[in-house]
Amino acid sequence: MSDRSPTLDQLRTFLAVAETGSFSAAAEVLDKAQSVVSYTIANLEGQLGCALFERARRKPVLTEAGRAMLTDARRVDLMMRAMTARAAGMTSGLEGEVSLAVDVMYPSAKLVAVLQAFAKQFPTVALKLQMEALGGVLRLVLDGESGLGISGPRESWPDPIEAVAAGSVRLEAVAAPCHPLAQHTGPLTVAALREHTQLVLSDRSKMTEGRNFGVYGAQTWRLGDLDAKHRLLLAGLGWGSMPEHIVAQDIADGTLVKLSQRDRSYAVYPFSLIHRVDAHSGPATQWLVERFAAMASDTAPIDTDTFVRSMRRAGR
Repeated sequence: MSDRSPTLDQLRTFLAVAETGSFSAAAEVLDKAQSVVSYTIANLEGQLGCALFERARRKPVLTEAGRAMLTDARRVDLMMRAMTARAAGMTSGLEGEVSLAVDVMYPSAKLVAVLQAFAKQFPTVALKLQMEALGGVLRLVLDGESGLGISGPRESWPDPIEAVAAGSVRLEAVAAPCHPLAQHTGPLTVAALREHTQLVLSDRSKMTEGRNFGVYGAQTWRLGDLDAKHRLLLAGLGWGSMPEHIVAQDIADGTLVKLSQRDRSYAVYPFSLIHRVDAHSGPATQWLVERFAAMASDTAPIDTDTFVRSMRRAGR
């Protein structure tokens, strides 16, 4: 084993081979000759004193040592990217554009209030706003298309993501007055809910593929648009859960009926402010973070200082 420490180039070459599954694909990603990639990996293995890949197979497969080193290599790479982002943020001025992705469930009144204030505070900064459902916001932030996101619930966050609670909305199960479930007196059993078509918001990003949130119905209609779901509920084509702020007037007017469920009184849909730790931006983005933090609901208080500090560490 060599006394020399691996270089960042060696670690990133190692990551590229591990993530693409071949030396040729890694060479394409890195814009290097395949021979250079192979030479770099061989040198790294020599320095570490262990084989990282099994080469007897058609495609390189990580050895046990390689799998262990992969975690360390990812951590070092992420730390270096975060350091670079912080340095860039310290030397950059006001952004020309801020990109923001927001979950469709987020209260529009809060969003509009923040963006109205943003337009007055930063009249020269363009805003790129994208609305997505479920895992769509996370995908945009991970891919670097959005510098800041207000995401829906997630069991765990990928390593590049910093997240902090940003309030929540209450979800109400509703149906049109003509729907059979609306005629039911008393709390509905799970079995009763399963007998009727449930309208479910789907994730176009596939980030939550294979997972269901609050799905009861044996038969479901899946929609990628919250407004379309709302319209179908009003038309009596199924039952489903909607954010309270969207259906409150419908319930008051009697165009939708609140369904009482035996297994729960209501559901809560939490939000998180998210950003990549290795991305940088300027004062306009930090201003948005602080404003959205201040708008967080009382049901899910936000640790503003922690999130703002993490943004600054990433150069925001």
